[in-house]
Amino acid sequence: MNMRKAVFLDKDGTLINDVPFNVDPERITLSCKAAEGLRLLCQLGYALVVVSNQPGVAMGYFEESDLNRVWQRLDDLLQPEGVQLVDYYYCPHHPVGAIKNLTMDCDCRKPLPGMLLQAAEDHGIDLASSWMIGDILHDIEAGRRAGCKTVLIDNGNETEWDISPMRMPDLTAADLHDAAIQIATSQQQWFNRAGAIRETRVS
Repeated sequence: MNMRKAVFLDKDGTLINDVPFNVDPERITLSCKAAEGLRLLCQLGYALVVVSNQPGVAMGYFEESDLNRVWQRLDDLLQPEGVQLVDYYYCPHHPVGAIKNLTMDCDCRKPLPGMLLQAAEDHGIDLASSWMIGDILHDIEAGRRAGCKTVLIDNGNETEWDISPMRMPDLTAADLHDAAIQIATSQQQWFNRAGAIRETRVS
């Protein structure tokens, strides 16, 4: 089976500007240089998958069905930019919520990797060749637990800095475009090393 490589994207604070618990399409705007970064990632052959904690559902702030308007808004914003998101995954749970059947510990809420693992199964994604990009260390931990390489968008949204080996990003970037450039550089370096190894074996 031919496996795909992907970039998993946190939504709020990474892909779009963070407006807490927002499901109003009119208030959704792409983050700085997001479109440029996503275009480059597409050119590099990565499938783009959103993985987002949505505790507002468990807290009763909005319905799961309201998220459909969010996904449609993202599609509408990115289609003119020549970017297509392959799929959207979200966790509606929270350990302390208002909706009984959604108030729980689960394996899909980041920093656990459930959403990434499900996406990999659904779309035939090679996690070892994939990246997770997010703006807090929970995103980084989820990516590392899934077996991905990781990029932290250091835009000030991480405030606790609870550091551990599992929460250390491979790369740190200013925005999605910077992240994409660094991923491209990393990919080219890997190709260069692989080429050098092949030449050594041949000679």
